[in-house]
Amino acid sequence: MRNIPPLVQPSRQHFDMLDGLRGIAAIAVVIFHFMEWVYTDPGKNFIGHGFLAVDFFFCLSGFVIGYAYDNRIAKMGLRNFFAARLIRLHPLVILGSVLGLLGFFLDPFTNNAGLYSAGQLVLIFLCSILMSPYPVMKDRAFNLFGLNAPAWSLFWEYVANVVYAFVLCRLKRAYLVVLAVLSAIAVCLVVRRAGTIVGGWNGHTFWDGGARVSYSFIAGLLVYRFNWIIKNKLGFAGLTVLLLLAVLMPFSKWNWLTELFVVLLYFPLLIALGAGATLTPRFHKICVFSGNISYPLYMTHYMVLWAWGNYYGKYKPNTTQLFFIVSASIVVLIGFAYLVMRVYDMPVRKYLTAKWKKANV
Repeated sequence: MRNIPPLVQPSRQHFDMLDGLRGIAAIAVVIFHFMEWVYTDPGKNFIGHGFLAVDFFFCLSGFVIGYAYDNRIAKMGLRNFFAARLIRLHPLVILGSVLGLLGFFLDPFTNNAGLYSAGQLVLIFLCSILMSPYPVMKDRAFNLFGLNAPAWSLFWEYVANVVYAFVLCRLKRAYLVVLAVLSAIAVCLVVRRAGTIVGGWNGHTFWDGGARVSYSFIAGLLVYRFNWIIKNKLGFAGLTVLLLLAVLMPFSKWNWLTELFVVLLYFPLLIALGAGATLTPRFHKICVFSGNISYPLYMTHYMVLWAWGNYYGKYKPNTTQLFFIVSASIVVLIGFAYLVMRVYDMPVRKYLTAKWKKANV
């Protein structure tokens, strides 16, 4: 019998407040994706900085991965670590790709299927489920993953997990600080060139995503390693307001500076506050629900976004219609994400975990 540690982590403190904030960030991303079709000028978009929620995800991931695995990755081994991460993340990568393919063929407002041969579509789909960037869909702005655009950040999340397992988990804090400084310089160079940090999602800005995840993931890991947990009584409502301030802040001539401030300093501070905040019982269920639907929502919502963009471009709904369509769509997508979580994601992860454990007994 091989002595392989279980994939499931022993019972430890769970940061429900951070889970709740992750859900708020996911909803902000969905709203941003709807509204960027309406406001092609991000300066006029009330949630024009919604893309910064991705940097919050990266930072939160660094904190959570450090907390969950720093003290046990050596014992559990790389095979178990990578199996645990794949089981946690990949079922929704596959489902998001399937939904994206269905959305591509069933979009009632355009007919772009004829732009690609069957062989090309098969390759695009395979690259999507295998998390291999393939930015070839011109009609979809050369997204790294044309069938499910948000998967670009999951690609970098995978990269961060690999680097963590082989390098970061072994580094002392001083070396992590050096890497954080170098990564911060890379982020500054990206913003200096582009005037914004929004890149990383398509072939042209591919390496911008590497800079974004490098700094934010390491920053989150440093928050954990240095135990920068700030005890406070801001509560879920207060921290939600602080998070929304980042994605709702207006554009200005100082945009390059404000985005750098948010990514380099504000989000790590928000993680430290979220980890140290007191969660009242009345918000506990909200945070649990918010955290549970965050990843399913993020990975499934784009199935309707291309159709929405084509609909908006064709019919140009007025403000009242826009409000009701977007609001109703977000409610439906949240409900769908919950259904996906209960019917697909949780059962599949439970099944795969059991199979992995049985295979290694």
